[in-house]
Amino acid sequence: MSKEKTLHILWTTDNADTARFMVLFYAANSMTNRLWDHVTVILWGAAVKLAVENEAVQEEIKIAQHAGVKLSACGSCARRYGVAEDLEDLGIEVGAWVGPFTEMVKSGEPIIYV
Repeated sequence: MSKEKTLHILWTTDNADTARFMVLFYAANSMTNRLWDHVTVILWGAAVKLAVENEAVQEEIKIAQHAGVKLSACGSCARRYGVAEDLEDLGIEVGAWVGPFTEMVKSGEPIIYV
C-alpha cells in the first residue's frame, strides 16, 4: 500500500507576485495535475496581511481552494496583524503552527519555503 504524498508550502513573503505566481499557482496546479495527494499552504508572518489586503492574491487563493488546496495561517501572526477574522472569512484556517511545523521539519516531510 502506498503512502499518500503531502506537500506543505510555507508562505512568508509579502510580495504579491511571488504569492500569486509561485506559491498559489504551484499549489493549485499541483492538485489539479495530481502531483501531490494533498497540498497545504501555511501563511506565516507578513503573508497573513497580504492575503487580506490584496484582491488579486485573494482571487488566487479562491482558485487554489477550488483545486483542493488547504490554506492555514499561523494564529499568533494573524492576531499580531489583527487579521484572524478576515482570514477565516476567506476560508483560511487559523491556528497554532509552531509545534506542528517543528514536527514536520524534524520528520523530513516535503516543505517548500517561500
